[in-house]
Amino acid sequence: MLKADTEIKAVKRVELHAIFGTDAVAMAVMRELHKQGKRVRMVNRSGTAAIPGNVEVVKANAADPASARQVCRGATVVYNCVNAPYTDWTEMLPPMHTAILHGAAVAGAKIVVAENLYMYGPVAGSITERLPFHPTTRKGRVRAKLAEDLMAAHYSGIVRATSGRASDFYGPGAGSQGIFGDRIVPALLAGKGVSVLGKLDVPHSYTYIEDFGKGLVMLGSHDEALGQSWHIPNSPTLTTRQMLSLFFEEARLPPNMGSIPDFVVRMLGLVKPVVREVAEMLYEFNEPFVVDSGKFVRAFGDIATPHRDAIRQTLEWYRGRKDRRQMRA
Repeated sequence: MLKADTEIKAVKRVELHAIFGTDAVAMAVMRELHKQGKRVRMVNRSGTAAIPGNVEVVKANAADPASARQVCRGATVVYNCVNAPYTDWTEMLPPMHTAILHGAAVAGAKIVVAENLYMYGPVAGSITERLPFHPTTRKGRVRAKLAEDLMAAHYSGIVRATSGRASDFYGPGAGSQGIFGDRIVPALLAGKGVSVLGKLDVPHSYTYIEDFGKGLVMLGSHDEALGQSWHIPNSPTLTTRQMLSLFFEEARLPPNMGSIPDFVVRMLGLVKPVVREVAEMLYEFNEPFVVDSGKFVRAFGDIATPHRDAIRQTLEWYRGRKDRRQMRA
């Protein structure tokens, strides 16, 4: 019995989870794996990142097949959390996704891909995994093609694959990628007014980034998740006004919010390429955008953090970041 226990522990020690990317979503995955005591390898172009000392970070070019194969070696699960500048999705994302997929395949690892919801296009009613893809934007077409390629690789036996899809996310570490991130929270905490995209009074599902990370890890640990895509659970859908009101309440400040008119975004897009990329996604914020994650909940349970708790943790993280910056000054 003692020998068997030792062998089991040895297997747990060598289990390796490789995460491509070190931005907001990748870090959320890392935090969940680290909490579970897993061995983690993070991959980016620089080979450096602000991570715990017992987490490995290696330098690699995710778009290079040989480089991707090298860093996938020995992995049990590979998490594809790579991102690219909004303006460069068409050129940068496909080769990275292809190289990472084949790197996982050669390693005999499962692959879990972090996805968003752009592939569905405008939707009337709840957004479920059963919907056909109907992208109406450049970035939506990229996401649809990558999602199709992933499932095609799984069902052709190339790799064991699954994906987790999240709505616009927020939370600790979300930074400039967070919908309620660097552009919103610091200004709010400073007592200033904040403005967001789209209509304030239409319902919109928002994902807490820690739930996104936890959900992706859960998909990687359950073989029954393979060959399918899953919507990561969100707390009950609120309007954007209601969400921002919670932020102001938790910050103990009077609400001071507005929305940026669509025509302003489109006009800025004429001279700023990144704003032009934002403008094509405005449909998500002008009509109800309600995500159904019942499939995940029925299979694995409801992991959604209540919005008020998630917002409180987000504000605490931003306050802590401000304090750390002041200490370094």
